[in-house]
Amino acid sequence: MNITREFIQKIPKSDLHLHLDGSLRISTLIDLAKENEIALPAYTEKELKEKVFKEKYGNLGEYLEGFHYTGAVLQTESALDRVAYELAIDNIEEGVRYIEVRFAPQLHQHKHLGIVNVLKAVNRGLSRAQNEFNATAGVQNSQEPPFYYGIIVCAMRMFDYGFSEYFDALLDVHKHSERKWIFSLASQELVKASLEARDRFDIPVVGFDLAGQEKGYPAVDHKLAYALAHKNFLKKTVHAGEAFGPESIFQAITELYADRIGHGVHLFNAEMIKSEEIEDKQGYVESLVQYIGDRRITLEVCLTSNMQTIPDFAELKDHSFGKMREAGLSVTFCTDNRTVSNTTVTDEIMKAVETFDITVKELKNFIAYGFKRNFFPGTYVEKRNYVRQVLDAFEATEKLFKKK
Repeated sequence: MNITREFIQKIPKSDLHLHLDGSLRISTLIDLAKENEIALPAYTEKELKEKVFKEKYGNLGEYLEGFHYTGAVLQTESALDRVAYELAIDNIEEGVRYIEVRFAPQLHQHKHLGIVNVLKAVNRGLSRAQNEFNATAGVQNSQEPPFYYGIIVCAMRMFDYGFSEYFDALLDVHKHSERKWIFSLASQELVKASLEARDRFDIPVVGFDLAGQEKGYPAVDHKLAYALAHKNFLKKTVHAGEAFGPESIFQAITELYADRIGHGVHLFNAEMIKSEEIEDKQGYVESLVQYIGDRRITLEVCLTSNMQTIPDFAELKDHSFGKMREAGLSVTFCTDNRTVSNTTVTDEIMKAVETFDITVKELKNFIAYGFKRNFFPGTYVEKRNYVRQVLDAFEATEKLFKKK
């Protein structure tokens, strides 16, 4: 059976690497900017796509420009609620049935808005969309899987003045301290606030992440925060192997207890290993790949985003997903930033199918990884039942399309 775009749209899908501030509707960005008197380079969707949210970017700076505007409009509870709700609806409409929305609450924190209230606002929007969809006849009659979500909070590997009011204040208070100590402190405070939101207010904060500039800012600097998350059964993912090599991935897994890895595209790049203690660099890579495979540590692959920001993967055929597939690793397709990368989960899967000639059987496995290796907010039994429901829906769709 040929895998068509229509088939991909119909099957249940997940997105485990989905940044809130990179995925709001452009029309909403315009509305919120006008509402809050925030200047944009243009005020029509067409012009913003030409000037900011492009199909292709010349460099990483161009790619990141859009976040300056999206971050500026996401400084109120109502804006966070609205954007979260619309993001869930956009996913539901293309057949995505589970998402993990990640963002850095401290970028939205200021004297009028604390971390817990930031998380409450995002949760309200997501919960509203979930409740609306799960009340539909299709879900109520068990004709299709329900929609669920989790929230992943992102700590920043580094930050500077101008990142947010919260970070400015922290840097001022500790201006005589070493920067990496301040970065660590911010991460620990984020874990504590996230645990309060989860345990006191029943907000489905399911995971802790580390994002931001990888090179020069090692993940191990945030070891205390990850130890606290680990101790309190908060699952862990780390942006690693995106701008640095295999050592960064190894550190995320062994020092920060990572359950999943965000991107991990340089996993196979032995030339990026810097440690002089590692003499057999290729052997190190092979051992690391084996370790990841044995432990079923899932790689959150974002094809379009990587093509736009990493010169080595400007051509999709060169993306390391091909090697991940050959090694039999647990991989799930994600968007990273739906708006900034101008993509959807359907787009990501379609690109993978067309470039790597993926079979239906393989696609089912990749879909399964997205649901089996997610940080589902319910019990393990509930998760197993949900995965079975998803796979049944996949198989039913497959049978339907084989008849066509």
